[in-house]
Amino acid sequence: MVSRADRGRVADWFWTIDRYFLFVFVLLMGIGFMLSFAASPAVAERIGASEFHFVTKHAEFLLPALMVMIGVSFMTPKTVRRTAVIMLIVSLTLMVLVLFIGVEVKGSRRWISLGPLGIQASEFMKPAFIVVCAWLFAEHQKQPEIPGNLFAILLYGIVVALLVAEPDLGQTILTTSVWGGMFFMAGMPWLWITLMAVFAVGGLTSAYILLPHVAARIDKFLTGEGDTFQVDTARQAIFRGGWFGQGPGEGQMKKIIPDAHTDFVFSVAAEEFGIIFCMALVALFAFIVMRGLSIAYREKDPFNRFAISGLVLQFGIQSFINVGVNLELLPAKGMTLPFISYGGSSMIAICITAGFILALTRHRPETRSRERSLFSIAHGHPAE
Repeated sequence: MVSRADRGRVADWFWTIDRYFLFVFVLLMGIGFMLSFAASPAVAERIGASEFHFVTKHAEFLLPALMVMIGVSFMTPKTVRRTAVIMLIVSLTLMVLVLFIGVEVKGSRRWISLGPLGIQASEFMKPAFIVVCAWLFAEHQKQPEIPGNLFAILLYGIVVALLVAEPDLGQTILTTSVWGGMFFMAGMPWLWITLMAVFAVGGLTSAYILLPHVAARIDKFLTGEGDTFQVDTARQAIFRGGWFGQGPGEGQMKKIIPDAHTDFVFSVAAEEFGIIFCMALVALFAFIVMRGLSIAYREKDPFNRFAISGLVLQFGIQSFINVGVNLELLPAKGMTLPFISYGGSSMIAICITAGFILALTRHRPETRSRERSLFSIAHGHPAE
């Protein structure tokens, strides 16, 4: 057991970390690993791989991802900012390269091969983009002469342009939603907010007109006509599960659901473990968002406030999109369920996001005490 009297770095981390966040993040990782046993063997069989191919791969990513999350949680807010800047530069560079040398999958170029590794650069861009924009919004709020808001808008334009070029409409919508929430929290004038809303509507309309696959998905969602096999099968799996599920390993729809281990793992969970289990899973994601926003509301530092809010919004909105598609409440769109879906890039990237949240929400009484002491000395009062 680590003593409170021990002021080493590990002891300091242990006593200052938000244990609720840490527990929920690790719990979700465990649930994701458990569901990989339920969802992935059928997919592996369809592609001719060994039964536990994806389970093994999931396990291989799990420990490094956990280590990344814990390592990042040791950072100070200043280190978080610097790390995010480097991550953003690297990920944007890779997103440019992926347009020319990326691997094309289903008509989109989102992956780039670096030796034996396949990396989806946009996954790593998201947390870095949120932190850097939070920094820009905060600097403008503290020093209005710094055009932080303008830089955040320009950066958003660059990111969206690269996502559209891949194309990746789902990540574009996610990034826009999170950035829009931070934009609103930063206290932007209503005129700017209205202009951004008009821009978002115009972007969606243009995507519908110019991108046939986007129009097809929206039309299928609105009319129910055409190839709706994925969402229909996912919905049937949820109905079959009922309140308490068919039991572990007893699901049948996973054998025919495409991407059962990634985009539609929620439906597999519903069939085998039931609606109550899925409601508990949704409650965990809601807890992350609500606790994060509650902590951000009490934060005095604007950077911490914006960054925490943006990072937990990413969790919430990404989860909402994935679950909404599974429940046929949203048009079909590939979007992983954080910590739950299979995927190396998404797992590592979401653990970086979680690590940022843990780092920024740590209690720092010594820092606050030092700040009060310096304030007292500066004003001629004895330090407490």
